[in-house]
Amino acid sequence: MSSGVTVRAYRGEDWEAVARIHDAARLDELSASVGVEAFLTLAETYEGEGLFDGALWVAEVRDGAEPVVAGFAAYADAELTWLYVDPARYRQGIGRALLGHALEAADSAAVACTVLAGNDGARALYESAGFVVVETRTGKLAGNERFRATGHVMEWRRP
Repeated sequence: MSSGVTVRAYRGEDWEAVARIHDAARLDELSASVGVEAFLTLAETYEGEGLFDGALWVAEVRDGAEPVVAGFAAYADAELTWLYVDPARYRQGIGRALLGHALEAADSAAVACTVLAGNDGARALYESAGFVVVETRTGKLAGNERFRATGHVMEWRRP
């Protein structure tokens, strides 16, 4: 885990920070792929997209005296289903810390995730951890099925 980053289980009081992080980072993700017109807030999508279906963690960093939620990740059924980092804190080891925690906690020999085509930063993070693209699919955008998207299904296998 990266120094200065602590990963812990999600708590109810984390909701506002998690929603803010998702909404900001999702706009970045969509701007590089499908387009920001496909944006929906976390409040609009979390139930249908199963945010709370499995394990959910937040990453905290120290910002003065108090720790601040800087990212979150979710894992369910051998899939890393969510991983978002506050855009103001990109490239500070937060995504890597969340990914490492999720892989350590994974209850399967293989873990999958899907990265939108064009989200090169996320793809590079996963590849640096040993994920490989096993399939590329085009279809309805998860969370906003009115839009079409291309996603790379990536897989990591426990060594």
